[in-house]
Amino acid sequence: MLIYDDIYSWEGWGGRLKLGSGQCRLRIFDLDKDGGRRIAHLKPIIVVVSDIPREPSWTPNQMSVKSCASHIATKVVREFGIDPERMVWVEYYEAPSKDENLRYPGSDRFDEAVFVWREEGALQGGWKPLSPALTDLVRKLLADAADPTEREA
Repeated sequence: MLIYDDIYSWEGWGGRLKLGSGQCRLRIFDLDKDGGRRIAHLKPIIVVVSDIPREPSWTPNQMSVKSCASHIATKVVREFGIDPERMVWVEYYEAPSKDENLRYPGSDRFDEAVFVWREEGALQGGWKPLSPALTDLVRKLLADAADPTEREA
């Protein structure tokens, strides 16, 4: 079940200069709140973060999701009361539109960010491709979230 879907803003660490601050698309799904299903999940919280398009494409003091992953994860976990040991953090990079005349067109990419959690927050442990089964699940969750009639059915 989708529990949050909006543009998420985070404050950086640069004081007045707002270094490290930015915005991203944040979607939080709780698989344990999926109506009627009685499947236990070891990690029922799936957090999907995406960079948002900016005009111009590079904006001063606007950080990418990848460059601030541990900072954003720490803030999201605290703000939403999420147990980080029961969460999968997914960075979603949407494929460029077919209208963009790119030399090397790509496809959607899903990366799992792996964190080491300490009392003070997340430390970046690295990234790995999302498993095929989890990729399929995330694609379905995103598709269902994009089509509100699916949720009402």
